[in-house]
Amino acid sequence: MSSEHYTPAVNPLPPVVVALVLFIFGIELIFMLGSRGLVGGPSAIGWRLDALQQYSFSPEIFDWMVENGRWPFEHLIRFVTYPFVSANFTQAVFVCVFVLAMGKMVAEVFGSVQMLVIFVLSGIGGALIYAVPLDPQYPLVGGFPPVYGLIGAFTWILWRKLSLVGENQSRAFSLIAVLMGIQLLFGLLFGGTLDWVADLGGFATGFGLSFFLAPGGWARIVGRIRRD
Repeated sequence: MSSEHYTPAVNPLPPVVVALVLFIFGIELIFMLGSRGLVGGPSAIGWRLDALQQYSFSPEIFDWMVENGRWPFEHLIRFVTYPFVSANFTQAVFVCVFVLAMGKMVAEVFGSVQMLVIFVLSGIGGALIYAVPLDPQYPLVGGFPPVYGLIGAFTWILWRKLSLVGENQSRAFSLIAVLMGIQLLFGLLFGGTLDWVADLGGFATGFGLSFFLAPGGWARIVGRIRRD
């Protein structure tokens, strides 16, 4: 007997989350198949390198655009494209796992469009914070800055819930503290780059955007401004 009130044991993933994961992992799969000579012929071996050169976010190119006041679309698009080009298979897998977990929770609370906006703008924010105050030597690739933006939005959800029940809101930042601690430890043990700055910038962007993109968020801000 069917029931109109049947509730699945596991909530289905929002389509936008599935689309993001399929796009990121699909690109990685093409690179892997090409590097093994299974598709694309001999030239496919260099597909990843070509994509990194064309679509990664380059601080040097950004500095050139600022200094010359020229903003070619082929370079501006790097702000959006770099999260979809992974440096290796492991990075792509971790990005996909985090998008599945964090993207699902953020999309269910904020909405699918809002989740996608946070993902894209956090990638842009992470790149800007990576390039503007620093002088990094390496291009930015992979989806961790926008993933950290989703973590920022998830942190905002916890932060808001804790405030409603009168709990200590600093507990909401436990996840980002652990992740940053792990990055610091790995950097000390194995050496590393300044990518963590972009990750932290993505987190801050996602957390900040949540005040506007959360359900009723803009109305709360306008109401607070009117009261002041």
